[in-house]
Amino acid sequence: MKKIYNKIMQISGNVVVLSATGIKYGELAVVTSGRGDSFAEVIRIDGKLVYLQVFAGSGGVSTGDEVRFLGKQMEVSFSENLLGRIFDGTGRPRDGGPALTKNLIEIDGPTVNPAKRLIPSGMIHTGIPMIDLFNSLVESQKISIFTTSGEPYNELLTRVALQAKVDIIILGGMGLRYDDYLFLKNTLESEGALSRSILYVHTAADPVVECIMVPDISLAVAENFALRGKNVLVLLTDMKNFCDALKEIAITMEQVPSNRGYPGDLYSQLAARYEKAVDFENAGSVTILSVTTMPGNDVTHPVPDNTGYITEGQYYLNNGRIEPFGSLSRLKQYVNKKTRDDHRPLMDAMVQLYAYYQEVLEKKAMGFRMTRSDNRFLKYGVFFERNLMNLSVEIPLEEALDTGWRILSECFDPEETGIRTELINRFWPKSKTTD
Repeated sequence: MKKIYNKIMQISGNVVVLSATGIKYGELAVVTSGRGDSFAEVIRIDGKLVYLQVFAGSGGVSTGDEVRFLGKQMEVSFSENLLGRIFDGTGRPRDGGPALTKNLIEIDGPTVNPAKRLIPSGMIHTGIPMIDLFNSLVESQKISIFTTSGEPYNELLTRVALQAKVDIIILGGMGLRYDDYLFLKNTLESEGALSRSILYVHTAADPVVECIMVPDISLAVAENFALRGKNVLVLLTDMKNFCDALKEIAITMEQVPSNRGYPGDLYSQLAARYEKAVDFENAGSVTILSVTTMPGNDVTHPVPDNTGYITEGQYYLNNGRIEPFGSLSRLKQYVNKKTRDDHRPLMDAMVQLYAYYQEVLEKKAMGFRMTRSDNRFLKYGVFFERNLMNLSVEIPLEEALDTGWRILSECFDPEETGIRTELINRFWPKSKTTD
């Protein structure tokens, strides 16, 4: 039976407070005001006081308006008809297509029991050497791109969406500028990837509560596709905007703030979303790749700091490229041993030699005379950055490995690489062809 109340005790920002009983956390309600019906969600219960976040904002809502509780949580439609569609943060069509109202699923279900999860074993090939070769993306992994405002992180996500070897892409946008939304939409559409994609987009002009719902909707839909045997890659941008929305609501509710004003349960809020990454036995998988922007490139900021404790690694996007230092995929060892025998040794050697290149750059900047060995490292660094680190490079893993060997052969003698002789004999190029 639906519960109906006609007395709102308090209106604070987009949150309304009333006295009610028998209400559950996360329950959906409809607030009927002079502007019509607006959905709202229970975000806090304190004794008989129930706090509701009004999706469309509390403008036009008065204390005598009707509040009707629906007895269920937020639901979203699930079916194959979602593919190729674009929705807002509540699941309403943003692309002008028909609304989907059948096969509704709840968006805030529990995470999968860790004891029932499979050990990750499948690699997701992206065609990006700095991911495939140096920090492989693994099915059911949760990993974030740490970066700063102004870096081409949405371009990188689009590259992954276009090239990743998965069945379905679900892109959740939070607090996007409208031109960023159009870029993501138009690129996927023009490159023919929209047909296997689903977009849930919250723009900066939309109500703040919809920002919080984007990850929940995206992951609920992904989980249901995975249970039907699909390998799903969920791309979320930007998780800092998600956390800022949590912060705004916490301030409205006058919660005691934690570090830099963020709510004290920030870690739990992030973990509840990231832990949806899973590989189901005899079914599909959900992999999460998110963007986390860091104000002032400060990794100690509460959002990247908490994220780093939850995710299984991170990619550092700096100066328009994924840095080999600081980037880490903690699950890559599960798949590197299944690719090619030279994968791990080549990766380790190239990163170590690139570190030496960085030291030579410092020597050169301080005016030291360059030796023959120093010049080799300078040449190596240029080749490495141009042929592997450049994000415009799109090559499969096998070709990336071969490119790595060619770069080494152009700059060093075999014994200078530190790679064992057996692999040198098998993979060292017979001729030098690197540009």
